[in-house]
Amino acid sequence: MALYLLAMDHRDSFATQVYKIKGDPNPAETKRIVDGKNLIYQGLVDALSRGADRSKAAVLVDERYGEQVARAAKATGITLAMPIEKSDQEWFTLEYGNLGDGRWLEHVEAFDPRYVKILVRDNPSFEVRARTRQMDDLATVSSVLTSAGRDLLLELLVPPTPAEESAGYDDDLRPELTVRIIGEMQAAGVEPAIWKIEGLNTTADATQVLATARQGGRNNVQCVVLGRDAPPEDLDRWLRAAAPAGFLWASRSAAASGRTRSRPSWQGR
Repeated sequence: MALYLLAMDHRDSFATQVYKIKGDPNPAETKRIVDGKNLIYQGLVDALSRGADRSKAAVLVDERYGEQVARAAKATGITLAMPIEKSDQEWFTLEYGNLGDGRWLEHVEAFDPRYVKILVRDNPSFEVRARTRQMDDLATVSSVLTSAGRDLLLELLVPPTPAEESAGYDDDLRPELTVRIIGEMQAAGVEPAIWKIEGLNTTADATQVLATARQGGRNNVQCVVLGRDAPPEDLDRWLRAAAPAGFLWASRSAAASGRTRSRPSWQGR
């Protein structure tokens, strides 16, 4: 099985970094962002028309600027994933409604994505109460999605604390922290169908992460490599490390793909 996920669910960062918009976009600026996402999607459509495997292609897109893309992907049978987290928050916050009112689930049901995505930042050294609250909130969403027959895609970022920052963090510490966080989230009741993991530099680390994601009888859980806006050489290294471990391959940022002019991330090796 393979899954090549074109990630274009950026919202605040898309507006500020790509379009240099300060503050909330006005209607004209919003249209520019929407048009940009439609253009990215047309690149995916073009790749499929030239032979890319539709069964392995997926698009991750937001409702705010990507409604047209989401509906087009769904209508044409492209695997759809959509985020429910509010953009650019320190801790997990729903984009629509709150955990008690169910409005966030109504938005999910309106688009019927294959995967419901949440991006979270975590580190065992972060403040304990905030971590516990975030894990409890994630567990609630996970339970609701499971009851609704929907799959969770959890994008896990593990940033270093100031004390952990070093040139060797990605090799020496982040893999171990990632394994620890996955176990803690599982214990809290967070059950993704797919973990979206920052690139790992060794197959041994990728193997350990996937084994942790599947521990306790979670045999169908998968991991996908997060592109992390990286240049092609870094993505290639992560893919070569993750492929023998059994990862589902890659999630590639549309912005990074355009900037580096790299080959489409769904192209096989």
